[in-house]
Amino acid sequence: MKQRLIFALDVDSLAAAQRWVEILAGEVGMFKVGKQLFTRCGPEVVRMITAAGGEVFLDLKYHDIPNTVAKAGVEAARLGVKMFNVHTLGGRTMMEQVVREVAAATAAENLPLPIMLGVTILTSSSDSDLDEVGIAAPVAEMVPRLAHLAQQSGLSGVVASAQELGLIRAKCGDDFIVVTPGVRPASAASDDQQRIVTPAQAVAAGADYLVVGRPIAKAADPVAAARAIVAEMNSAVPSQ
Repeated sequence: MKQRLIFALDVDSLAAAQRWVEILAGEVGMFKVGKQLFTRCGPEVVRMITAAGGEVFLDLKYHDIPNTVAKAGVEAARLGVKMFNVHTLGGRTMMEQVVREVAAATAAENLPLPIMLGVTILTSSSDSDLDEVGIAAPVAEMVPRLAHLAQQSGLSGVVASAQELGLIRAKCGDDFIVVTPGVRPASAASDDQQRIVTPAQAVAAGADYLVVGRPIAKAADPVAAARAIVAEMNSAVPSQ
């Protein structure tokens, strides 16, 4: 189960990232590198993690013209990331082109094909947030709609709250990967996430991977916190 736990490296230096990789390499399945850390350290942080035997979820939410996003996706694959994401609001043409070009480049260069995900609606967003930017449909309607568009475009899965996971499964089936952020143990603060679930709830709902950051990073004993989350994830799996 720990292979399905992703630790969010929401730090501001290579040294801090390296410290967390050393602490948690045996406790989690992947490390998420987001905009802050990648902007500060660049590809070096990805290379550091992979050199230490870790796997990387590159969480940069590419959203640009199709050619730009496709070229960025190819470079992510060349870096050796396990998964990366694009924003589904970039549209079908953008998503199809990144899938096509990454597949071609990895085949030509004999590289592993990364898991390519689409970001639906951010877990910090509410119905009123969508309305303010001109999206009249509620979150519960937009998430499965965007997930289905990602699936039709050839992506492997999406990043979405487990609260919408049932809607995604109904629209996209059980083989479509769902990575769930906004996961908090029951005892943890919600911080700036709006649509949160516990690890057990996320696994029970069918999430494939869980992203957890602050509940581990802020714990007095991060290793114990990670193990407790894995134990909670295991508790959601029915006994054989």
